[in-house]
Amino acid sequence: MGGLLDTLHGGMVHRRRVTVLSRHLAELMPERAEVLDVGCGDGLVGSLVSGRRRDVEVRGIDIAVRPDTHIPVDEFDGRSIPYGDDEVDVVMLVDVLHHADDPHVLLGEAARVARRAIVLKDVTPLGPLSESTLRFMDWVGNARHGVPLPYRFWSQDEWRHAFADLGLSVEAVRRRLGLYPPPANLLFEKRMHFIVRLRPPTGAREARRR
Repeated sequence: MGGLLDTLHGGMVHRRRVTVLSRHLAELMPERAEVLDVGCGDGLVGSLVSGRRRDVEVRGIDIAVRPDTHIPVDEFDGRSIPYGDDEVDVVMLVDVLHHADDPHVLLGEAARVARRAIVLKDVTPLGPLSESTLRFMDWVGNARHGVPLPYRFWSQDEWRHAFADLGLSVEAVRRRLGLYPPPANLLFEKRMHFIVRLRPPTGAREARRR
């Protein structure tokens, strides 16, 4: 069963998902940005983003560096981002926070490190059975890679409170992403997925000075 699910996920879902996702992310990137992809896995999404945006350079960090990666990747502990304050233009977090030991801490680290923006893709339960659907998707996509699966999916209110608490301002939001082909989109999409570009506190201060 696991092998069949892996085959279906890889052939029908993963390829489309990374292609569509990288397009959305590339369109939301500021110009001439140095991007740190936190929790990047094999770095494929980051590589596709930089392929679409030649003015963007992407490097990554992850709790376990895979043998073959599409971008340069360093190891980190999953909590503290090993960069100084305002050291990178953009921090990118793609389906990472719901795997974190403490998502609020890791998002706070992103806010500390990012000078211009945080580009965040994640999920939120919406409607009946959505929590079970997200758990299933998470298991299929990540269990075979040894990714931690705490199934910690924030509600919309929890996302809003976290942004406010960390002084993050929402600059752009996308919800109709089209990540999954029909008929899988009827079950796995349902606007549970979102991408948001956030302005960190430092970015807000720089904007006011200008």
